[in-house]
Amino acid sequence: MIASQPSLRWRLVSRLSFLQAIFLSLLAVLIVAALWATGSFISIQPEDETIDAISQSIGRDENGALALTETPALLARRENLPGLWFVVRDRSGAVIQDGSVPPAYATIGAALDGIGQARFGSNLGGSIVPAARLQWVSSPAGEIQVLTGVDGSVSTVRILGAMSIVFFSALLPLLIVTAIATMIAAPIVVRRAFSSLDSAVARAGQIDINRQGTRLPVDDVPREILPLVEAVNDALSRLDEGYERQKRLFSHLAHEWRTPVAILQTRLDGLPAGPLKERLFEDTVRLATLAEQFLDLQRLNHRFEPASVDLVEIAEHVVSELAPLAIAANYEPCFIKDEEIVQVLGDRMAIERAVANVVQNAIQHGGRRGRIIVHVGRATGITVTDEGNGIPPEERDRIFEPFHRLPGRGKGFGLGLNLVQEIARLHGGQVCVVDGPTGGATFRLSFPMAG
Repeated sequence: MIASQPSLRWRLVSRLSFLQAIFLSLLAVLIVAALWATGSFISIQPEDETIDAISQSIGRDENGALALTETPALLARRENLPGLWFVVRDRSGAVIQDGSVPPAYATIGAALDGIGQARFGSNLGGSIVPAARLQWVSSPAGEIQVLTGVDGSVSTVRILGAMSIVFFSALLPLLIVTAIATMIAAPIVVRRAFSSLDSAVARAGQIDINRQGTRLPVDDVPREILPLVEAVNDALSRLDEGYERQKRLFSHLAHEWRTPVAILQTRLDGLPAGPLKERLFEDTVRLATLAEQFLDLQRLNHRFEPASVDLVEIAEHVVSELAPLAIAANYEPCFIKDEEIVQVLGDRMAIERAVANVVQNAIQHGGRRGRIIVHVGRATGITVTDEGNGIPPEERDRIFEPFHRLPGRGKGFGLGLNLVQEIARLHGGQVCVVDGPTGGATFRLSFPMAG
């Protein structure tokens, strides 16, 4: 799901890069326009196209003399410039004239053989000499000198060609270098801007129902994100307050529940023995167990300091405490130990409650027949086996969910096995259920060994 979500970091990087590319392109266009308008970088003269058209129309005849061919480009220039004139010379002094050549330029070319290009014109003394352009260029007839007027306009194609030369030779390398710098620098800048959010995300991952008081850091959080972080912290504060009220109510109800249950058990002791007393006794034990389970859930919210405890002693104590209940339910309790001492690190009261819940589960769902065997070993931990109908494989994971009960076995409250799993998890151990040797259920409760 996370991989399919858009990345805000890369969205900012891409948009910054895109905006910078647009601004750089506009800047490049403005620079080219300014350089062209001022003539500081590239000069595009209106007679350049005329000189090109003339030079490409000059060739040699079969005798080697200069010859003029009316090319389409030259015809186009004649159409655009009705007064077109020009003088063409080669290095040998051969000349071709066309149009009405101003007298001032009739013989000027021979005197300027050593000049690559020049521009002329004058209005001194009231005598106006039209502007002209002289340039040595290459042609099909070889190197020639072209002298012509400067009238005309520059075509759009020539302007775009000149601008492309400027762009690709000077501005494009600058844009490429700038783009590369942007792609490198922008992620660094954005990553530093998001560093405070990364710490908030890391702190959010530490939020746990059993660890109140966790808040997202607000130091160095961007102003735009600060309201969201503060709203989350306010929500966490309200959740902590509500959770504390719930815990206090939960604990108070569990304590208040124990008093009438104890009174009920005392009154049951005064009744004569019989099947009804046994049933009432079992129901009372179930109520007392439920109250203890509620209290145990509250105790699990408080962290404990692990100490070395003996599983053999704990299991033996639980069996002796619950033996009367098992016998009254028509079971034969049996305790087996492989070693005299099996030490683990943990909380004695919590582990004892976990073992008691597993044994009570066997008493309740063992079919009221056969034996309930509690076995303790270093390799297997504590196993509790009954000879009932067992647990279907598809239900063996769900039975540890809170308030989940097997179909047709509705006497429990669905909290005991969930509490066992939580106690095992807090101790770094686990609980699982497998098939018993005689078809019943075997619960295996294991804890990390001490030492």
